[in-house]
Amino acid sequence: MFWLRLFIQYMTLLCLFLLFTYLESQLMKKHALLNAPLSHVIATMGHTDQLVVGDAGLPIPAAPERIDLAVSQGVPRFMDVVRAITEEMQIERVIMAREFTEVSPALHAELLAHLQHIAKAQNKAIIFDYVSHEEFKLATHTSKAVVRTGECTPYANVIFVSGVVF
Repeated sequence: MFWLRLFIQYMTLLCLFLLFTYLESQLMKKHALLNAPLSHVIATMGHTDQLVVGDAGLPIPAAPERIDLAVSQGVPRFMDVVRAITEEMQIERVIMAREFTEVSPALHAELLAHLQHIAKAQNKAIIFDYVSHEEFKLATHTSKAVVRTGECTPYANVIFVSGVVF
């Protein structure tokens, strides 16, 4: 009888853990995303987890999951991938390289305008942090995943830090 009660308690705790994990993952996602690996990463992100969206040349470390969307030069575009991700993911903070603002100001401005729209839509401010490109590459090592685009604009890279919808 003791072992049966212990087994039932164990199974109850396991079910509660699985339910909590599922519910927590739903708090990071907002909409349907067609790419299954990318959707899975966003669904399993916790608060403050990081997701990198990079250009075709960004080195991808071994630790994070690699989601390679690049088909050819410029396909898909950086902003197309950013738009799809930000429609799905709650964004709390964004990290970019300072070089992005200097070398590719037009794409940087497009990204900022989009993120300001997202902040307004999610009714929460987004924090913007700028670091050197070397610091940015080091930060990718602790990200949950790196999404490679076909973008060939220099420094077109961003780290999205996950927020919560409540």
